[in-house]
Amino acid sequence: MSRILVLGGNGQVGFELLGQLAASGPVTAATRDGRLPGGVACARCDLAVEGEAAALIARERPAVVINAAAYTAVDRAEDEPELALRVNGLALAEIGAAARAAGAAVIHYSTDYVFPGDAGRPCREDDATGPRSAYGESKLAGEQALAASGADHLVLRTAWVYGARGHNFLRTMLRLGAERDELRVVDDQHGAPTPAALIAAATVRLVDAWATGDREARAARSGVYHLASAGDTTWCRFARAILERAAAAGLLSRAPQVTAIASHAFPARAVRPAYSVLDTARLRATFGIDLPGWEAGLDRVVSELAARP
Repeated sequence: MSRILVLGGNGQVGFELLGQLAASGPVTAATRDGRLPGGVACARCDLAVEGEAAALIARERPAVVINAAAYTAVDRAEDEPELALRVNGLALAEIGAAARAAGAAVIHYSTDYVFPGDAGRPCREDDATGPRSAYGESKLAGEQALAASGADHLVLRTAWVYGARGHNFLRTMLRLGAERDELRVVDDQHGAPTPAALIAAATVRLVDAWATGDREARAARSGVYHLASAGDTTWCRFARAILERAAAAGLLSRAPQVTAIASHAFPARAVRPAYSVLDTARLRATFGIDLPGWEAGLDRVVSELAARP
């Protein structure tokens, strides 16, 4: 069984990965402060500190490095572009170089924000990028740095990530839905909400099918893949679906009214892509991973929350 190193083990995707990777090999988790949820000690790795990731990889000698750590404060990145670039971009050059030296494969998560959002159709991996935010620029820099490192790698672009834990849109809607009778939500940005647990499940399949396989075949299939739920919606329609399901499951006493607004009525520091649905045909054709519709993913997350004590 191959040794796996998960960076960012306390994030949404990292947390789910640690719960699903047990059968794939021995797993070492790392977080910025050396602690997992609940205060459990783990390895320490802060991507903002030059050399920490490379030193950890050299010490652990994993067969697979999964980078689920990232700078994700999209609006704050406009004021901290250097820090965002350090964590999301420059650190990937170090991870890639260290992984190549160790003979390890790298799985890294990127974002729909690398696209300008004006395609009007699902974005393919070979479509022209053109990020419109410091966050998007930093993530694109990470993709390019990892590819240039020469390490066998998969860059998995995903979108609108949420889950039953952590800071995300679903949990914000549940909190606000319990407090207010009306919510005003943007209705002119299109994407596909993708549960962290779905991303983790697909990643486990990729570890088993790609990362621990024949080195020549692994190199041939290295590159960028899109990993997001099927279908598309808007933030407003997603909010309505969350609140309706939450009320039906008993998580809310009633579903508040959700009023559609335009993006300009909810100004944000960073520009979001207006249309960033991702075409996942390459992932399906190469690895046989067929991703469910976003509604099915939402049903599972709401059911998980409803089942909690």
